[in-house]
Amino acid sequence: MKYKQWSGNTNSVFKSMAASIHTDKERQEHDYYATDPIAVRYLLEMESFTGPIWECACGEGHLSKEIEKHGYSVVSTDLIDRGYGTVYDFMSMDNLETDMDMITNPPYGILNDWITKGLNILETGRKMALFLPIRYLEGKGRKALYVNSPPKTVYISSSRIQCAMNGAFEGTSKLNAVAYGWFVWEKGFSGNTTLKWFN
Repeated sequence: MKYKQWSGNTNSVFKSMAASIHTDKERQEHDYYATDPIAVRYLLEMESFTGPIWECACGEGHLSKEIEKHGYSVVSTDLIDRGYGTVYDFMSMDNLETDMDMITNPPYGILNDWITKGLNILETGRKMALFLPIRYLEGKGRKALYVNSPPKTVYISSSRIQCAMNGAFEGTSKLNAVAYGWFVWEKGFSGNTTLKWFN
């Protein structure tokens, strides 16, 4: 397992921005919207990974714990200490390389930078799976990113899956659930993105 300054860095170049799917008034300060673990359960049924897995925006461990249940070793980090994993800034300029696959629900406010960073530090053949709103297939900036570095597969959820502000699933209405999917990159892949449906 390779990484730089794993203990964290307070002098990061990028800071998490608020989630773009919420208004300024509603946004969680550090873009913390926990993912229903069923989302990663579906992913692991559809896609194979090579452990250990890096959950690099782990929050309170909702995805990490589920990934571990599937027999993977998981390295869990987050910009903010939420009582789970290690405090570490994924966007730090000290984060130069990793030999792990990555699975996470990233902060959407810096999504393009996050994708670029992830692809830069991955070893060839390694995967990065991001849980994103389906509407993030659009956008001129993302189009340029996707054309140059296409996801290998996008798995679209045909039913809504919840992400809860601050991990408070009990107080989250299912009626407000967003259409999500898993965007999976494989370092070194070039070709057309495959769309698949699940759930």
